[in-house]
Amino acid sequence: MAAHSTESLTLPVLGMTCASCQHHVEEALRDTPGVEQARVDLMAHRASVVFDPALAAPEQLVAAIRGAGYDAVLPKASEGAGGHAEHGEDAAAGADLKAWVTLAAGAAAMLLAMPLGMEAGAPIGGADRVMMRVFPWLYALPASGLRWFLLAITAAVVAWAGRGIYVSAISALFHGTTNMNTLVSLGTGVAFAYSTYATIAPGPGRNVYFDAVLLIVGFLLLGKSLEGRAKQRALAALNALSRLKPVSARRIVNGVETVVPLEEVRPGDSIAVLPGERFPVDATITEGRTTVDESMLTGESTPLAREVGGRVLAGSLNYDGAVVCRAESLGEATVLAQITRMVDQAQSSRAPMERLADRASAIFVPVVLGLALITFAAWLIAAHSLPLALASTVAVLVIACPCAMGLAVPAALTVAVGRGAQLGVLFKGGEAMERLAHLDAVVLDKTGTLTVGRPVLEAVHGFAGHSEDDLLRMAAAAEERSNHPLALAVIDAAKARGLKWQPAQDAQVLPGRGLTARVKAQVDGRVDGNIEGHDCVLGNEALFSESGIALPGDVAAPAPGVTRLWMALDGAAVGYFDARDALRPDAADAIAALRRDGLRVLMLTGDSAAAAAPIAQQAGITEVEAGLDPAGKLKRIRELQKSGLRIAMVGDGINDAAALAQADAGIAMGTGADLAQEAGDVLLLRAQPMAIPASLELARETVRIMRQNLGWAVGYNAIGIPLAAGLLYPAFHILLTPWLAAAAMALSSVCVLGNSLRLRGWQPAASGATTR
Repeated sequence: MAAHSTESLTLPVLGMTCASCQHHVEEALRDTPGVEQARVDLMAHRASVVFDPALAAPEQLVAAIRGAGYDAVLPKASEGAGGHAEHGEDAAAGADLKAWVTLAAGAAAMLLAMPLGMEAGAPIGGADRVMMRVFPWLYALPASGLRWFLLAITAAVVAWAGRGIYVSAISALFHGTTNMNTLVSLGTGVAFAYSTYATIAPGPGRNVYFDAVLLIVGFLLLGKSLEGRAKQRALAALNALSRLKPVSARRIVNGVETVVPLEEVRPGDSIAVLPGERFPVDATITEGRTTVDESMLTGESTPLAREVGGRVLAGSLNYDGAVVCRAESLGEATVLAQITRMVDQAQSSRAPMERLADRASAIFVPVVLGLALITFAAWLIAAHSLPLALASTVAVLVIACPCAMGLAVPAALTVAVGRGAQLGVLFKGGEAMERLAHLDAVVLDKTGTLTVGRPVLEAVHGFAGHSEDDLLRMAAAAEERSNHPLALAVIDAAKARGLKWQPAQDAQVLPGRGLTARVKAQVDGRVDGNIEGHDCVLGNEALFSESGIALPGDVAAPAPGVTRLWMALDGAAVGYFDARDALRPDAADAIAALRRDGLRVLMLTGDSAAAAAPIAQQAGITEVEAGLDPAGKLKRIRELQKSGLRIAMVGDGINDAAALAQADAGIAMGTGADLAQEAGDVLLLRAQPMAIPASLELARETVRIMRQNLGWAVGYNAIGIPLAAGLLYPAFHILLTPWLAAAAMALSSVCVLGNSLRLRGWQPAASGATTR
């Protein structure tokens, strides 16, 4: 049977209010035939679905969400995060108005209801005496008129402001599910119904709770408004990335400049960018020079000089020069789009710590409904008081908050991923974050990780009459097909001498050892008589030993810190190249920071021991293993893991892909122009070693806040529900009123989001204060 390819789709989901809603939408999508994976993000109110288009159409996914009692629409191609942010701000403003009007009505209802307590037979307290002196006219009003007035005001305000709460609860009921709105609707509905009964048929002990109904709805709306604003702040980093891309570009055709929509730009087009504008595409400068700000992409705050031949990234800011550049990567292929996509995916991912919250959320509302029934029965039997039983039951229903539990982990993860992106650290998701927070040792590659990764050729030595220029020509021809730092050093040296060469044939890169190719030998710039060319081998001693090529015995060992590249033609050694790389300026500080965190630090390199030792000494690394090919590094990682250590591997993400994948956490050193490092759990956009301890520190701080949030969410419900049920009343006469329970419920999820938002201002310890 032929396997069908899968597609991914992200759908905005409307109507979710808590973790129970998230669970219901996920289950509805997963039960749809053809859906292989479904993940719902409560923070961003969207569902990410992987499905087989041969079995499920996007319209069926929307229908499944609607069938669960929620709403969804197919996204527009042009819709971006910025539009969602603006919509969120408008919605928050409307929710604010409804919340404050409802709370004001609730406060007024509380004032107007005070005389009704006396009329229902309640004893006169100190507050009543004060109110009677301040508002004597209030106590002169007829009780029946006050009741009917409160009934009308409550019905009108709740129908206007709280309509969405009750519609959501009724919709969930019709679909056989429950959510937070079920609890609030049931609690306020019971209170309103009893109060209406007490209004129609007043009698001794029959209190009205119209003020509680209004305050409960008001506090819920206020909490949702604050929560919505906090969510927008948590998603601010992703929204900022989405707004970096211009919507138009200055295209030059036959010397004429016109402003065109960005969608009309094609690779190879000439684009003009003026000072103060952002580059619309990834491009190479062809005219002019300038400085650019890539801080929003890579976290690099220092302006970078760019001239003809320099690479510029979409979304980066052109500071002070008018330039013309050649468009290369467009749309989803730009670095900006890739970073945005990675941040989006990471923020939508699930951390293992969420599993507890997911399991609890699935049964939370039914359990609370059961506890409310027990509370009602217990108070009715023990106290023989319907008002006390009713008030305690309503308090239990409205104080319970599954939202705090559902937001505890994703809120912290969302903010941390966004903050990491601002600092040039891209986390792949919540699982990667948790692994990074629990490490015992960090293993680092040398070239390109601890060192600059751009070795400089110091010497060329030829045997048997081969000149330096001849060797450089042939070596450069072979190395053109490689992106290894030593290959770049050879090519740079050949270009610096003005040498020309013919392309090599049959080039094959041997990771960790070197390469083989077929080259044309050239003498004084002229191709020799060997039409077929020569078999060329360039690499280390291990490759020559493996190939059976003897090395001269009278050649001095390379100087400390020098890497030697041997060269052979047709099975005979003909010379070697000596290159030296420099330690990155912040490498030693990074190693010291890792050691301060109690981590064991090792260096694994394919370079020789003589070349590795000086670099390790300068960096402060005492455990060094040299001469390892990719398989050797992989073997050593496994040995360390078998000894019980949790390992992070730091490498370039290409030659070290196997070791990065094997390690408990892989950290790939990249640049803003190269996001090919898919093997790592973390991608460092700036090739700076200090970003390594910073990423680990941010991961630890994030996991700490996740635990705080979960502890708060669980503790709040574990303490709040018994308190609302009146568990402390027999001993301490403490009883929580329904409106106080509503205020506590509204603030619970806001506290979780507020705690998570502290990560927005997080700074690495070496750069300033952290959130501690």
